[in-house]
Amino acid sequence: MAPHRRRSRFRLRDWRMRTKLATVLVLPTVAFLVLAGVQTRGLVGQTTALSDFAQQVGIGRQISTAVDRLQQERDRSAGELAALRKAGGGSDRDAAVAALKPLQDASDRAMTDLRAAAEPLADADAAWRVAYSEVLEAYDQVVYIRAAVAPAVLSSDTVLSNYHRAIAALLKLLAEPSPGDDQRALTNAVLRYVQLSRVKELSSRIRAELYAAARAGRYEVDDQVSLTDLRAQQLTALGAFRVAATADQVRRYDQTSVDPAFVSAARLEEQTLPNGTAEPALLPATQWWAASEQRQELLRQLESEVLDDAVRQADDASARQLRDTLLVVGGIVGVLLVAVLISLLVGRSVARSMRLLRGQALRIAQVELPHTLDRLRAVDRPVGAIDVPPAVVDSQDEIGELAEAFVAVHRSAVDVAVEQAMMRRNVNAMFVNLARRSQVLVERQLELLDDLEREESDPDQLENLFKLDHLAARMRRNDESLLVLAGTESSRRWNRPVGLGAVLLAASAEIEQYQRVRHDSRSDLHVVGHAVGDLVHLFAELLENATAFSRPDTVVRVVAGAEGPGAYVEIIDQGLGMSPAALAEANAVLAEPPAADVAASERMGLFVVSHLGARHGVRVRLRGGAEGLVARVRIPAELLAAAPPAALDQPAAPRMLTSQVAAASRLAPDGGPLRAATAELPVAGRRP
Repeated sequence: MAPHRRRSRFRLRDWRMRTKLATVLVLPTVAFLVLAGVQTRGLVGQTTALSDFAQQVGIGRQISTAVDRLQQERDRSAGELAALRKAGGGSDRDAAVAALKPLQDASDRAMTDLRAAAEPLADADAAWRVAYSEVLEAYDQVVYIRAAVAPAVLSSDTVLSNYHRAIAALLKLLAEPSPGDDQRALTNAVLRYVQLSRVKELSSRIRAELYAAARAGRYEVDDQVSLTDLRAQQLTALGAFRVAATADQVRRYDQTSVDPAFVSAARLEEQTLPNGTAEPALLPATQWWAASEQRQELLRQLESEVLDDAVRQADDASARQLRDTLLVVGGIVGVLLVAVLISLLVGRSVARSMRLLRGQALRIAQVELPHTLDRLRAVDRPVGAIDVPPAVVDSQDEIGELAEAFVAVHRSAVDVAVEQAMMRRNVNAMFVNLARRSQVLVERQLELLDDLEREESDPDQLENLFKLDHLAARMRRNDESLLVLAGTESSRRWNRPVGLGAVLLAASAEIEQYQRVRHDSRSDLHVVGHAVGDLVHLFAELLENATAFSRPDTVVRVVAGAEGPGAYVEIIDQGLGMSPAALAEANAVLAEPPAADVAASERMGLFVVSHLGARHGVRVRLRGGAEGLVARVRIPAELLAAAPPAALDQPAAPRMLTSQVAAASRLAPDGGPLRAATAELPVAGRRP
């Protein structure tokens, strides 16, 4: 533990954790709730509403254009329908189609522009979207009814009513923008261009009625009633416009009304008014269309100017509201920045300490402690002094105390690991001593058995001596397994290369059921001398497993050969096999040798094969065969050597157990190959 220092209330890093957290969290939260909660929501809502309003007013240009094009198409269609009913000729139909086609195309283009302009308003308020969908639906009916104009199969009222409905839907959409109850000036701006659009629409309806009568050469029964009603509605709409319009807009309308083209159309229209008992005059169709078209164009220009005034006013209001919102939000952000800066100063101390502590914890957990455990797990290295680094946080708050506690835990874990390593090293030393002592006894027993075998002539007694000799050889292999378990190398070593076939035959002679092993080696491969003893041990364990878990009436095949720069050996049995899960678990143990524990003693053979393979870079893998299990051993090129020269002095042929000679006679009837191969090796009881 670090020496206790006096805590200073003025030093930031010595504050208590709850004080730091309260300072970091409370100040920004209070500032946000007091300022942002009161102002931002309302201002953002107003800004969004005015922005949507400005967009809806701005799209009025495309709406008024579509209205104007539909009015042109409707009014001309009314005249063409009247002329077709009067004439009824095919050439008149062609002329009507030719006259209406440019107007229809102009209407389609205007609606296309309107659709493109309306795409950004997909998230507008529900009322505007409903009105827009009504416009599209009504225009689809107009497109559908166009085909009935040239044949004149439907009445004029039926055809024109679809145009009336589409234009009425467009005018309704034009009047939809609403800035809210507290924006009276913007509401009046919308009302002005809506009223003027109604004046223009009623003027267009009057033009259509008079043009249809001129083309037909007569008035219908209800025409004068309709004209009177339309003129009355026009005067009402004009009065409403004058009330809502500004003085400048009224002045501009008055200037438009005294324009010569406007006056000419008005005088022609006056001729159609009822005058006592006289019939209303019929106007020349061409003259009336030209004059009324000029008047409509003048109204269209005035409508565009009034609409532009409303758009400009809406944009100014939206920009002004956005500017005010940004100013307020800027003030809020300024206050929040001050609060955040204070919070950062406080939180920086906490964050830095936590970051350092986290880094030290991860470094200990992922690097230092695993490295220490690996050092202590290796039984062939001495246990030296292991230093535990001090805490990286030296503050007097809870984080500093936590860092010191963590270092104490780390030190305790290292101490426990050292104690376990010492205990494991003592156990390993005990294994080594017991194995060495047992080896000495086994060697003396094998020498005694060797003497008895030479002097014995009774076949039955000699067979018993063979069995004792074989059991002694297996006991010596168990002692060597204990040495592997303890991490010590085998005592059997050779200083010259030995044939791979001899190694495999020696391994076969060290198992109990050696008679069942059949060898198939077609290559002249030699193993370096220092690895011979471990390879004999490795193959003996695999052969022992193959014979133990297969039926006594089957054979175990051993196939060896070259594979690239190395060699391979396959041990194939016809036994019970293994389940996929057990096979995967066994291969995992073979690939990564586990530490010595109780499980290692229970599965000694697999443990020994894994560690011997890892010691020499030999890869062992099990797989399912046709009837049993196949153990494939891959011997690297580093363990292979050239055959020793024949001129070298051959070592004295050591003894070979009679039991192995009997085994060899079963493997090779002439006994020659086995004798020649195993003469090089001290197997099943031989010493180097």
